[in-house]
Amino acid sequence: MTAARTSPLADRPQLGLRERKKIKTRMAIRAATYELIEDQGYDATTIEQIAERAEVSQSTVFRYFPTKEDIVLTDEYDPLMEEELRARPADEPWLDSLRYVLKKAVGISRAEEPEVTRLRGRLMLEVPAVRSRMIESMSVTGRLLCRIVAERTGRDSGDLEVRVYAMSLIGGLAEITVYWAENGFQESLEELVDRTVDVFEHGLPMRASS
Repeated sequence: MTAARTSPLADRPQLGLRERKKIKTRMAIRAATYELIEDQGYDATTIEQIAERAEVSQSTVFRYFPTKEDIVLTDEYDPLMEEELRARPADEPWLDSLRYVLKKAVGISRAEEPEVTRLRGRLMLEVPAVRSRMIESMSVTGRLLCRIVAERTGRDSGDLEVRVYAMSLIGGLAEITVYWAENGFQESLEELVDRTVDVFEHGLPMRASS
């Protein structure tokens, strides 16, 4: 399996040396984890093996990732998505902004880590612990979206309506990966993003009766 490449955030000039080193360490741990899982399976892969493969201590692994599931699920794209969403025109319809940024993020992820993207989807589908942790971790991205939705709508990020809307989006986006894996990774992720955003934009259409 191809090792995970450096995140697009790692080379940004505004990041200091310390932050770049942190990103490099996180990426090394992730790459080691994916390689081991590909070779021997998820359950057989231990933190000790991951640390040895990544050439770091076990305590370093836990400092960056509290659980093995977090290594699988965590990436560097949330900050990128937040930055891109904030850069969209203020008068652009919110769902147009979201559609654009999600498709861009999907394109970057698939171009840089195509094997990792598929493996992550398969693990989310097949490993209950990964799926459970994914549901728990969605709150982080959900809070990010809450802040941005609140800014765009002039509401408070703690409003119930903002939180419900943001977490509904997060749930829908998580289902994209699961659906993609369930269907053998055959469909275009960009098309699945379009279909998902369409549901939020237009609602769920009734199936035409035969």
